[in-house]
Amino acid sequence: MASIRFNARKVVCIGRNYAEHIKELNNARPSKPFFFLKPPSSILPPASGPVLRPAGVNLHYEVELALIMGKSLRDLDEKDEKGALDAIDGYAVSIDMTARNVQDEAKRKGLPWSIAKGFDTFLPMSGYIPKNRVPDPYAVELWLSVDDEVRQKDSTGLMLFRIPRILAEVSQCMTLEKGDVVLTGTPKGVGSVAVGSTMRAGLRVDGEEVEEGRIEVEVKEKGGLYEYEET
Repeated sequence: MASIRFNARKVVCIGRNYAEHIKELNNARPSKPFFFLKPPSSILPPASGPVLRPAGVNLHYEVELALIMGKSLRDLDEKDEKGALDAIDGYAVSIDMTARNVQDEAKRKGLPWSIAKGFDTFLPMSGYIPKNRVPDPYAVELWLSVDDEVRQKDSTGLMLFRIPRILAEVSQCMTLEKGDVVLTGTPKGVGSVAVGSTMRAGLRVDGEEVEEGRIEVEVKEKGGLYEYEET
């Protein structure tokens, strides 16, 4: 797939899909998958420049396995595992950047999270990973480091809701289209990253690094007119 960014009409993000991550943010465990959207304009392809931190933002990283949809999917039955996996064209590694203080305010006041998740460059992604490079999407080790210190490293086997349930929940609400990106949640270890730091992320299958899944990206100041203020 030539360009994940330009083929994606939407980016669907599954929240709270790893138990230890739920605990570290003191969130409630959901009884079914819930999701939010990031704009495709937030996607930062490989070698496309730094993540840009807006003024006043507490910037957090969240490494995730991304699904790249290969065909439209609507009203999927969660029991249809073959239909779910057949609808996936390939995978990618992603870092769901979050303006945590903006999100915390939104949650406290019952407001949407769009600003906290949607800034330009807030979704660094690896290159496209062919499906045959990930024979079992539940046997993948995701990892992320900041300045060579490993911050996240866990197995996708720890997902609370697996891919058929995720795609069923989303597609029963909105049609997933070819090229859409679905982020499957982040494991424990999320935290802040400072301007001047370098993030690296990737995935391993059977202990071997999948080269197409590597991310290396710096963090710099955004500049411009935006500065966080409480709503």
